[in-house]
Amino acid sequence: MDYEDNEKYGISKEIAKALKDLGYETLTAVQEAVIPLVLAKKDIIVKSQTGSGKTAAFAIPVCEKIEIEQKNPQVLVLTPTRELAVQLKQDISNIGRFKGIRCAAVFGRQPMEIQRRELRQRVHVIVGTPGRTLDHIDRQNVSLEEMQYLVIDEADKMLDMGFIEQVEAIIKVLPANRITMLFSATMPEGIQEICKQYMQDPVKIEIESENPSLETIRQVYYEVEENEKFDLITKIIYTERPDSCILFCNTRDKVEYVFEKMGRKGYSCGILHGGMEQKERLHFMQDFKRGKFQFLIATDVAARGIHVDDISLVVNYDIPVDNESYVHRIGRTGRAGHVGAAILLATRDEYKTLHEIEEYVHYKIPKQEAPTVEAGKMIFDQHEFDPASKIDKSELLNRQITRIRINAGKKTKMRPGDILGAVTAIPGIAGGDIGIIDVQNTCSYVEILGGKGDIIIETLGRTKIKGKIHKIKDVGFPNK
Repeated sequence: MDYEDNEKYGISKEIAKALKDLGYETLTAVQEAVIPLVLAKKDIIVKSQTGSGKTAAFAIPVCEKIEIEQKNPQVLVLTPTRELAVQLKQDISNIGRFKGIRCAAVFGRQPMEIQRRELRQRVHVIVGTPGRTLDHIDRQNVSLEEMQYLVIDEADKMLDMGFIEQVEAIIKVLPANRITMLFSATMPEGIQEICKQYMQDPVKIEIESENPSLETIRQVYYEVEENEKFDLITKIIYTERPDSCILFCNTRDKVEYVFEKMGRKGYSCGILHGGMEQKERLHFMQDFKRGKFQFLIATDVAARGIHVDDISLVVNYDIPVDNESYVHRIGRTGRAGHVGAAILLATRDEYKTLHEIEEYVHYKIPKQEAPTVEAGKMIFDQHEFDPASKIDKSELLNRQITRIRINAGKKTKMRPGDILGAVTAIPGIAGGDIGIIDVQNTCSYVEILGGKGDIIIETLGRTKIKGKIHKIKDVGFPNK
């Protein structure tokens, strides 16, 4: 099915345009099943693996249903990790971009005041980790009166991480007439109890896992002693010649160790683990997506938060601690029709764990003989890495939007309605040409769609808003 099948799926031209520009072409199985049910306001329980397209499955219909002029948040998405919260915020914002949908992410290790200020603006969707979301609710930083949709994403992971009590506490204070959607790769008893207790006649959807191992991911393993792993990695890099690669380790100490050794070898590397400051983690994540470095050394904290379409190689430097983590790790490659490779390093003592993984993924992972370094090194040295060659999907959308700054804000009693009125009074400009209006303390930012930025900047610079002429400037989008 095509995303632009507006009659069948009720997808507006604004959402359809965003999907087309983002490179979406056809609906995945989970999207075909979920979108009509959400539009029909049904509670749903979805069992689906990573990489199935579930974010768009709920984001498309809730973006369609959102009332843009409504003041208070209408959608709450709960997710287990900070990285995934940031990723979902970006995905939802991109899909709702031309409709003017505003999404905020709330998570730990970021100052409460920064998030509180954002929540005081008009926000349509909140994506958050359970602990920080509950904290904002307890402090009355967010109004729940008009909350119409609750999405519980990666529910099994939240159960594993001990967040279910916080999730239940949040559910209990939400409006009873909301629509609830729960997404999970597995359905343990604790998740089933949540569904039974807090959902109304839910429709159950189970998407058969499309086994990536037989389609777009070449999986192999190497038998290696622990003290020989790094030397083997060097040989693998020489023979695989990846443009973009993630090396997964089980602990932050191992990540630091591999990162340091890779750096000494002159490889272009980034690092990601739970002990880092949030700002630093987001910085490395964004730079990796933009292709500013070739290798990301990470713990599993990254596996559920990286959505990059062209990662060519995933290396399990350490064998994962559970079967599901293996699926999430290798799911970072072979995405969006690209062919990928997943390599696992296993010692003889880990063969039992390896066989458990093989049973879980229903695939006999072939053993590979260690490559020789000489021939591979010659090829690798001729293979140039092109840094910063990628453009993420948000940047592609931003290129079509003009973002201006007006040097007046809340301190001078400027309101979004004042700006909207002044802009739409310009001949040839309608409300649909204006995206998000963000009024801050001393200035305001306005997104202009449809290639009409120049005419608005020129006219608004000599137009009085609230009785005064204000300085107008095209400021573009910050690199976050």
